[in-house]
Amino acid sequence: MDITSTAILNNGVKMPWLGLGVFQSKDGEEVITAVKTALENGYKSIDTAAIYQNERGVGTAILESGVAREDIFLTSKVWNTDQGYTTTMAAFEESLEKLQTDYLDLYLIHWPKGDRSVETWKALEEIYAKGQAKAIGISNFLVHHLEDFLPHCKVMPVVNQVEFHPELIQPDLLEFCQNKGIQLEAWSPIMKGRVNDIPILQELAAKYGKTPVQITLRWDIQKGVVTIPKSVTPERIIANADIFDFELSPEDMAKIDSLDKNGRIGGHPDYISF
Repeated sequence: MDITSTAILNNGVKMPWLGLGVFQSKDGEEVITAVKTALENGYKSIDTAAIYQNERGVGTAILESGVAREDIFLTSKVWNTDQGYTTTMAAFEESLEKLQTDYLDLYLIHWPKGDRSVETWKALEEIYAKGQAKAIGISNFLVHHLEDFLPHCKVMPVVNQVEFHPELIQPDLLEFCQNKGIQLEAWSPIMKGRVNDIPILQELAAKYGKTPVQITLRWDIQKGVVTIPKSVTPERIIANADIFDFELSPEDMAKIDSLDKNGRIGGHPDYISF
């Protein structure tokens, strides 16, 4: 297993296990440098969203990187205020324009919005049928959202991108998605750097000769969860990918699992106000 290794989604599309997230990366030089650094160091997956307001920088970085577009797995998301059939179609075209590409590898509904998300999904299914997105999925959907949503889907979502880290494992959601063939993907996997302060992760880092961040990202992948840590620091982007030369023992995986306390860093999907 290495940085090019992929999970096979339920429609046969291959998605890299590790990618670069660009949430809160400033458009322009900051995000361009981050994306180019990632691509120059073997990353194949970049995750952005309309609400991040940095899609144009991501697109510019991809063009300037010299890496062929077909060798990059590019994800974006439709924002809540654009949900609905017609508005989603327009939002998707705007994302393509900003990203300077004619297709996405993965397009996601950013947050569950009840009936509006059902209408949004109809748009995503049409986008998928046209080949403008190679795969479609959702983000921040909990089990009860999925139970309400999936009966309306002609195309099964391939990915559910959710907050996932040692203090928020959501085992019921992970199991539900695995049973449905939906790949779970972790946002905020390193808890905005807070994993560095957790004693168990510090101990495991010393044992394996790695950092707490690297231990956490390796744990993600061994849990079967795609992960997209965010950084704009070249050294950290490179270090985040240095997780394929070791394997955590079952006992050490269990130690990390024991950190779960259902603690969120981001908003709860049931109580979002945006």
